[in-house]
This record gives sequence, structure tokens and C-alpha cells, in this order.
Amino acid sequence: MLPLAVALPISFNADPWFTYPFRSLSLRWFTQLLSNPTWTGAMLNSLVIATATTVCATPLGTLASIGLVNPRFPLRGVVMALLISPMIVPVVVLGLGLFVFFTPLALNYSYAGVIIAHTILASPFVVITVTATLTRFDFNLMRAAANLGAGRLTAFRTIMLPIIAPGVAAGAVFAFASSFDEVVMVLFIAGPQQRTLPKQMFTGLREQLDPTIIAAAAVMILLTTCLMAATFKLSRNR
Repeated sequence: MLPLAVALPISFNADPWFTYPFRSLSLRWFTQLLSNPTWTGAMLNSLVIATATTVCATPLGTLASIGLVNPRFPLRGVVMALLISPMIVPVVVLGLGLFVFFTPLALNYSYAGVIIAHTILASPFVVITVTATLTRFDFNLMRAAANLGAGRLTAFRTIMLPIIAPGVAAGAVFAFASSFDEVVMVLFIAGPQQRTLPKQMFTGLREQLDPTIIAAAAVMILLTTCLMAATFKLSRNR
């Protein structure tokens, strides 16, 4: 937290310098962030891609977790290792591999390609979170629902999902956050039309260094913090 405490206040510096002390305070860098089409377009791209990634990764990770908690699932350890491998393999290697794999499929430099790549990176967070929640779930409830005539889909929708909802929500937040601040995969796969906020920050560090980058970082941290707070509140209510 110490680097954040040092860096974030610079976004309120009226001067375009990364130095202390400040001569005066200003919101000019936040104004520039929200008024510059390049920055606002990058923020919109990040929100769209992160939301689509969350929509894809959350149900996939949840369904995978439900299968993996079954002790009779064949090769459960191997499948779990494969599912969490994107958290272990270096992102640069994975990005290069996906770039080569996507080339004949015409998915490079497209929103679909970026969303698929981010879904691969985000799904392990959902799997781990939901699996941890399911270890405390009483599956006798599902058997009771079946004895009362409920089908599997009905039992899942009315019994299991409401109980594991905090874990699913936490996994969704982690999936959103992992996509929203991801930059390496975007550098490999995204084109100019898919420029995200982290990529714009990365470009700004090389081309035009000013406190707008810190203002963008503050917005990212604020958004992620709000999502985590909402998830924590949901978990406590449950």
C-alpha cells in the first residue's frame, strides 16, 4: 500500500511534475482524463471488455467448479491443474501463444480475441473462489430437492445458486478486476480500436508522462474497491 500512498496524491498536483511538495492542488488531471477522447475511449473499451469477460468467465468457472467438487469426477486433479494453469504460465508466453493461435482464426486485433484471452486469464479466479465456497455446501440439500421432484436445473437455480451466490459474486469481481487492469495480453492481441485503459497508461509512460496516468490509476483503484466492497457486503448479508 505504501507505493499507492506515495503515488496517488500526485494526481491532485496542479503542476505537471511527479515531485513533492505541491505548490497547489487541482483536479485538472481528472478533468483531462474525462475530457480527452483518447482516455475516455480507452476507459470505455476497458469497461466493455471487462464486463464481457466477466459474463463469460463467471458461468464457465462456476460450472467447472460444480463438476470438480464431485469426488467421482475423472482425473479431477489433472483438470483442476489445467484450469488454473493460466495463473502459473507467464502471461508473455501465453500472449505469444494465443497470438499465433488466433492468427489463422482472424481473432487478432478484435474485441472477440481480447475477450477470449481475458476469459482464459479470468476463469481460474472464478474456479478457485467458487470451489472454496462449494466445499462448505451441503449437497444433501440437492438430494432432498430431487426427492421432492425438482430437476437438476431447478435445484441448482433455487437451492445451490442462492447459497453460493457470495462466492460466485466474488469470483465475478476478481474476473472483472483481472480483465480491467490486464495489459500484457492486450499488447499482443489488441489493435488500435481495442486500446484499453492500462494500455493507454503504458503508452503514456513511454510517450507523454504527466499526472493524468496517476488519475487514471486512481479511477481504476476506486472502481475495483467499490466492487470489492459490494461483494463483501453481499457476503456478510448472506
